[in-house]
Amino acid sequence: MLLAAGAAVLASCARPRSPQPETATLSIGELAAGLHAGRWSCEQLTRLYLQRIDSIDRRGPQIHAVLSLNPDALRQAAGLDREMRAKGPRSALHGIPVLLKDNLDTSFMPTTAGSLALAGWRPPNNAPVVQRLIDAGAVILGKTNLSEWANFRSSRSVSGWSAVGGQTRNPHALDRNPSGSSSGSAAAVAASLCAAAIGTETDGSIVSPANACGIAGLKPTVGALPGEGIVPIAPSQDTAGPMARTVRDLALLFEVLAAGNSPAYAGKFDIHSTLNPGALKGARIGIPRRFHQRRQLLNRFLDAQVELLRKLGAEVIDEAELPSHGQIGDAEYTILLYEFKDSLNRYLSRLPENFPARTLEQLIEFNEKNREKEMPWFGQEIFLEAQKKGPLIEAAYQEARQKCIRLSRAEGIDAVMDQHKLDALATLTGGPAWFIDWVNGDSGGGGCSQPAAVSGYPHVTVPAGFIRGLPVGLSFFGRAWSEPRLLQLAYAYEQATHARRDPALRPGGPAPAAV
Repeated sequence: MLLAAGAAVLASCARPRSPQPETATLSIGELAAGLHAGRWSCEQLTRLYLQRIDSIDRRGPQIHAVLSLNPDALRQAAGLDREMRAKGPRSALHGIPVLLKDNLDTSFMPTTAGSLALAGWRPPNNAPVVQRLIDAGAVILGKTNLSEWANFRSSRSVSGWSAVGGQTRNPHALDRNPSGSSSGSAAAVAASLCAAAIGTETDGSIVSPANACGIAGLKPTVGALPGEGIVPIAPSQDTAGPMARTVRDLALLFEVLAAGNSPAYAGKFDIHSTLNPGALKGARIGIPRRFHQRRQLLNRFLDAQVELLRKLGAEVIDEAELPSHGQIGDAEYTILLYEFKDSLNRYLSRLPENFPARTLEQLIEFNEKNREKEMPWFGQEIFLEAQKKGPLIEAAYQEARQKCIRLSRAEGIDAVMDQHKLDALATLTGGPAWFIDWVNGDSGGGGCSQPAAVSGYPHVTVPAGFIRGLPVGLSFFGRAWSEPRLLQLAYAYEQATHARRDPALRPGGPAPAAV
């Protein structure tokens, strides 16, 4: 669904100008070089992506990745052209068109989290992450669809579906799920509807859709980017993060978004000097196998990636298992329920009194009253569970929080990395995308996102190849504040494989065997 203002913007783009259509698939660096050389303008580049959104997202394949468009995008791009001529670029992102997940606050567009209860809500301020993009000169094209409420409403949810935006489809096979909850951001990047996008993650919501849609994604250390202005699930795990077609683009975006936010990166983060194709030589990489041990097809694919890492000079420590594997799930879920109720109530309290849901309790009532539109496929049992929880001072929350910190850090990632003196852990991010199923809900699973998500540590995924015609990614994750090293390793792997492909943008697609 597109807002009326956004539709008017698309109507103004009926006659695309140069650059040529294939320009849309270029990296941020290549797009910026073209802008600086005068091969195209910011306005022309913005027009190109708006035209692609019209022809691919609204018409043609109808991916439904873009929920709404910024009516001022072309005007802002024209202003950036004037500024470029007068003063030069603000940053490497000057004039680069970017999409935002629609749970990031924007004062100039609605922020809905995919829910009709927030339709028309315009926060008074931009999320700091959004403001940093604007200050760097990025053009905000619009907002992407997401799994409603970031996929924390029902245990039988269909990832990529929201009442506001409908069902986002996987560009590689339109009957496949893009995974959630940053589904629209991943699908839009894969289909080159933008140069890059911003997603958010609590547990898997950046890396899983990046895996399913065949792109690169970075879930930063919690606290590396400012967390204000995100419609919350759990502040102890929530973070925004970049999604792009290349690792270098992730690094460019992360450098802008994290600027000045943590002294941990001081003197460590210079993408021009740290990203090199030889970074894996001599690196100690641990391979945790248990994530996919029951999925033969994934294990065979992982074996091939392990051999490649060795050929690239890495010292591979196979079966470097996390000591606390499989022990965190219940405690994590308890934390998410408690923090969701607490943080969402605080977020919703900012809404004007004329909005129908200013508490979780009122949101539950709104969904019941609007069941045909809000709950045609699945319910809100997670909301009901969360509503029963008390304040964060309760012993159940405090005990679960301490358990998760201990098991995910000292007895988890830190323990295995200390034991084997590792630079990073690496394994497949997940399996290939599953069919969209509005009757039974999601059937995907088996990803490796939980340890980095619960610990709050960084996680990078990069395209690794295809299984039965559907993309899968390789993950690199490790200690807190290790984004520069993880990006180095992922970049070296990416340069050796060049595994990403432009999507087919057609119905159907090769069906993966059961794995």
